[in-house]
Amino acid sequence: MKKEQILRQANDKLINHNLTDHMEAFYLPDFQAHAEGKTYRGHEFIRRYSKQMHQALPDIAVIEMLFFVENENTIAWQRTLQGTHHANLMGIPASGKRVTWNEMVISRFAGDQIAEEWVVSELAGRLMINQTVK
Repeated sequence: MKKEQILRQANDKLINHNLTDHMEAFYLPDFQAHAEGKTYRGHEFIRRYSKQMHQALPDIAVIEMLFFVENENTIAWQRTLQGTHHANLMGIPASGKRVTWNEMVISRFAGDQIAEEWVVSELAGRLMINQTVK
């Protein structure tokens, strides 16, 4: 399966439908995510992240995915997400407002599974802006 297809399916199952029981098909057990200067590891991190995001943004959805550069085991891509902020997230109180944000991702594969990702997200900034806009 092509990397693009794997990423589309993983995002659909895990983000759009919150089906974390499917993560083993997409992510290696020792998966690593690098974001905001921290490294997160394993399937348990994915479960916690998914739970936190779906509690705060229950209608979260990936609305667009763009793929830029691909080589043998790595792909650079962007996703645009959207959801309504209903609960505290990253220390930012719920605004009840709809938020749309982009994330730039570099995914490294081992075979047909995602081994590692580097993520830069606009989410915190967008949530903070929603706090100040009436």
